[in-house]
Amino acid sequence: MSDKPARAIKLNVINEPKDSYTGGPSSLCPGCGHDQISNVIVNAAWENGIKPHRIAKMSGIGCSSKTPAYYLGQSHGFNTVHGRMPSVTTGAYAINKDLLYLGVSGDGDSASIGIGQLIHAIRRNMDMVYIVENNGVYGLTKGQYSATADVGSKKKKGKANETQPIDLCALAINLGCTFVARSFSGSKKQLTSLLKAAMSHKGFALIDVISPCVTFNNNDESMRSYQYVKDNEITLHMADYIPHFEPMAEVEVPEGHYTDITLHDGSTIRLETISANHDPSDSMAALTALHEAEVDKKHVTGLLYFDASKPSLAEDLGLVETPLLDVSDDELRPSKAMLDTINQEFLNQ
Repeated sequence: MSDKPARAIKLNVINEPKDSYTGGPSSLCPGCGHDQISNVIVNAAWENGIKPHRIAKMSGIGCSSKTPAYYLGQSHGFNTVHGRMPSVTTGAYAINKDLLYLGVSGDGDSASIGIGQLIHAIRRNMDMVYIVENNGVYGLTKGQYSATADVGSKKKKGKANETQPIDLCALAINLGCTFVARSFSGSKKQLTSLLKAAMSHKGFALIDVISPCVTFNNNDESMRSYQYVKDNEITLHMADYIPHFEPMAEVEVPEGHYTDITLHDGSTIRLETISANHDPSDSMAALTALHEAEVDKKHVTGLLYFDASKPSLAEDLGLVETPLLDVSDDELRPSKAMLDTINQEFLNQ
């Protein structure tokens, strides 16, 4: 027998080890940015103390949509049809609104075949976290440019892209999305803070993550390569997340200017300004930052826009406090007299 003492297993606030949040081994290309995002999801869910069985991980089709196999192995999961993840999530949410819905999609799944689905999920303000693993190419079909590819960016083979891209963050802000952020798979601290905050947000939270494709789009001429993003990233602020179960008095206050935003569950995201005095409540400022970055061929990252005033889809639908899944048949099924009254109202129209 070994004389070495057993290593203590670190537990989170609900006494769960991190192993409760992990998944299977990745089959993605070594060095893929998506794997870093999977690691961030594991850390964020564990550090936030969310019970694994209270999370529903949703996906569509593509390299990004393979990743739910690599995290949250004890959570619910639904791998949907290409581009249809938002509508499947809407149906699940309507009958079981108390789960944390975590959608992971790609720039093809969200900006091409699924863009109509994404638009309606945003405007309805459904309670979910929607991560776009955005690399500007279709990795499963040999690296063609996706709808988010930057003008002038050139992948390893072929001509530079000349087609105007769809900026999913700008689209979301124009649709009234209540939490819009952009990050980089190589910026672990920023991405972790943003994701933890998104998990505490009531409403639709979109995080567009630049995640370089090491096989087709990580060359020097690409505007989505690791080196290009590192050299051309405009960071609006350093984000820090303070959970509701951690006393504010114990949190180190950054030097200089910072802004605290209180989230639905009482948690706080603290934004320390380092490059510009960006106001996340100003949608025009967010759109301007995105436009100027595009003109300068740079990538702006951070919390772009936040609005806590909009009702969520559950509030708009008037859903009862108890999830419909747990409401008894006697309560859900109307009586014959009530059905007759409803039918008569239709006849009188």
